Amino acid sequence: MAAYAGSACFASYAYAGPTDHGESSSLSSNYITQSRFVSWQNSGSRKTSLLPNSFLESTQNGRLLDARVPHSLFSTGCKRSFRQGSVRALRVDGEEVQSKDLVVCFGELLIDFVPTVGGLSLAEAPAFKKAPGGAPANVAVGISRLGGNSAFIGKVGEDEFGYMLVDILKQNNVESRGMRYDTGARTALAFVTLRKDGEREFMFYRNPSADMLLQPSELDMDLIKQASIFHYGSISLIAEPCRSAHFAAMEAAKAGGALLSYDPNLRLPLWPSASEARKGILSIWNTADFIKISEEEVAFLTEGGDGYSDDAARSLLHPGLKLLLVTEGQDGCRYYTKDFNGRVEGVKVEAIDTTGAGDAFVGGILSQLVGDKSLYQDESRLREALRFANGCGAIATTERGAIPALPDRNAVLSLINGVPA
Repeated sequence: MAAYAGSACFASYAYAGPTDHGESSSLSSNYITQSRFVSWQNSGSRKTSLLPNSFLESTQNGRLLDARVPHSLFSTGCKRSFRQGSVRALRVDGEEVQSKDLVVCFGELLIDFVPTVGGLSLAEAPAFKKAPGGAPANVAVGISRLGGNSAFIGKVGEDEFGYMLVDILKQNNVESRGMRYDTGARTALAFVTLRKDGEREFMFYRNPSADMLLQPSELDMDLIKQASIFHYGSISLIAEPCRSAHFAAMEAAKAGGALLSYDPNLRLPLWPSASEARKGILSIWNTADFIKISEEEVAFLTEGGDGYSDDAARSLLHPGLKLLLVTEGQDGCRYYTKDFNGRVEGVKVEAIDTTGAGDAFVGGILSQLVGDKSLYQDESRLREALRFANGCGAIATTERGAIPALPDRNAVLSLINGVPA
């Protein structure tokens, strides 16, 4: 067995997977995302390679035979290298440890161009900051930043922006093997204006963009079936063929035992009309286990109801819904289950840009739910988790752009320390 010098305390695991360079393999399609092998060989030769996270591995015939990780490294971050379905057995000092539950996010990944000066129209803005974004992708990165295990499935153009975005997923420890590239369409762009209060207005360039062209046949079904939670929005429902891919992915996740998480993330300019948007969003409403919406979306979906009204929110509950969350920006959020409801105060910060704040909130709550799927049944624990999610959302408003502003766990805990639930 290969050994790492410097510690007598090791974690060991066994693994089978394809090559890192795309060679054909009859082995399992699972692999360790963080592994960046010097070379893979299917010729039967045995090889030992040094990885960036400083542990050694032995490979033969394209397979990782065994490895040992210093316990100190494992406990301080190596655990994030072990992805759902990638590790058959993981032992620390002889004790088996399960890999983390996986959240798979599906939808759009794009570039947000955010003005460097707030309170101006697009025409008046002197310059723009390029920032990676796309609501489901933001959620995937948010979960990973908080120490969770996430993957993203979507499509970008075979262009410099597309390559950049996939690299950003990898840099943030998000499993990206479900990503596809389109040779005939560009990566989506969104120009985002920031009002003086930090709220946003959007102008999109996607006629069509690559994310709209994801085919059902391009889905990585093995990855989808590994999901403990499958998260998605509504933008992928607007046009074919992505709409069909969305339905196929959702059905596969449900069949694999995943809980379904839905954040409609209403963007009216992308829909043919308001009525089509409402119809499209509600077309998959009754399949979700968890739903997050804003107070504006409550009003929109109830056709003029009071977004701050409990009655309006309750009218959106369906029999299979386990948890409905209504966010109210800096004021916090409300929660509704079949047994109880309430609200959790927000965390006050000085907002610079609210882009991605709702996605940070979703990442925060899903990072809690994926490891404790009965959380929504215990109001006390749910309130504590929502307090954490509110902190995630608050921090995300303190920097321009979505992904650049997503916090890690320590930053959230520091912010919410002393804030009453």
